[in-house]
Amino acid sequence: MIVIMGATGATGGATLRSLAALGTPSRALSRDPARLAAALDDGTLARTETVPADAADPASLRAAFRGAHQLLLTMANGPQQVRYELNAIDAAVACGVEHVVKISAPAAEPDSPVAVSRGHHLVEERLRASGIRTTVLRPYAFMQKLLLQAPGIAASGLIPSATGGARCNYVDVRDVGDAATEVLTRPELAGGAYPLTGGQAYSHPELAALLGELLGRPVHHLALSPSALHAHLVARAGMPDWLASHVVEIQQLAVARPEAPDGTFTRLTGRSPRTLEAFLGEHVHHFR
Repeated sequence: MIVIMGATGATGGATLRSLAALGTPSRALSRDPARLAAALDDGTLARTETVPADAADPASLRAAFRGAHQLLLTMANGPQQVRYELNAIDAAVACGVEHVVKISAPAAEPDSPVAVSRGHHLVEERLRASGIRTTVLRPYAFMQKLLLQAPGIAASGLIPSATGGARCNYVDVRDVGDAATEVLTRPELAGGAYPLTGGQAYSHPELAALLGELLGRPVHHLALSPSALHAHLVARAGMPDWLASHVVEIQQLAVARPEAPDGTFTRLTGRSPRTLEAFLGEHVHHFR
């Protein structure tokens, strides 16, 4: 049995749908299983067992993990992420889980300039010490996160960033779910570490031009300092302080460590990743 933590989140939900499309059953954990079940399409729900569990409650995790052989560990970024994921690892060890697929991040290092990535490093270290076979997926920025800025872009016609002309990798979270499904269902892939990107990296000026072409009106890049971008994201996009800091940090990482697409996703799945053009075209109404 495959257990999905973070099943109500974007990556967990994408993995549930991908597993169901293959006919592979899974067990999805949620503090509110009825709400989770109501959000799933009929095909996914037919292959999914929804179980109550709370990442803050180790006893509930141990109950939910019983009989499981594999775990997808994907909790939302946030101040409690490390604590919740460490709880899950302890429960996995106690229940004899044999394989954990950890959704991590690029630059998951002890001295990473990205605070969230330092947390991922701590979780990976605990997994290594646990003795459980571990596969690590390292997706770059989710295309879906661009939607957080859509209202502000729609109102102002501006895309703010502190990246200058540096290019950033973007990956569709549905591709992350597909990659997770591959490593959960193909034992020969277990134990590796896999970066995940789209097929092309974009600078923010290039992103503005692409969005303007789709909208049929000009969209411009607004170049800001890191501190000004943080203030803009809090005041204009309504982001909490920690999330605005995270956005600034990953943009500064792209400046310090130039990003380029990687072919790992295609090697895992046998197909090309979804494109940013297709994603924005699918969601262009959010930017109008």
